[in-house]
Amino acid sequence: MASYAPLFAHYDGWQWAPDLIWVNNLQIVGSPSYYVQKLYSLNKGTTVIPVQQDNKIIDGKDSLYATAAIDAASKEVIVKIVNALPGEQKITLNFEGVKKLGSTAAHTVLQNDDLNKINTITDPDAVAPKVINLKISGKKQAITVKGYSFNVIRIKYS
Repeated sequence: MASYAPLFAHYDGWQWAPDLIWVNNLQIVGSPSYYVQKLYSLNKGTTVIPVQQDNKIIDGKDSLYATAAIDAASKEVIVKIVNALPGEQKITLNFEGVKKLGSTAAHTVLQNDDLNKINTITDPDAVAPKVINLKISGKKQAITVKGYSFNVIRIKYS
């Protein structure tokens, strides 16, 4: 985040927008951009793995963007998915190369239907990550990603 400028803005006296973090004398509010930066930094993994759809790299087809990695330290598969369309999309995650998956996954979703929605002092969680627990059954897992969303899915493996 050292390259994100401007970083901080006082809620009652600022020069420009966007800013990453808003403050007043008593509170701190992260912007949606702050949460995206935070989710990427906390979900890097140690080894990148390919993400494909119909045997092709996912590169924005159907406004879906995705990356995946293995985190060797936590023994988790981390999948990050962006749905840039307003409507939800159903996708299937295929983990054929993983020996044994855990039975649950943490699915973190950053989403709001209103692209102009911001976090404010009075509504600091208007666009904030929410964690949903998913049941995992087998090597293929169908999920639905909401419109205008950034998703991080972490699944334990052994």
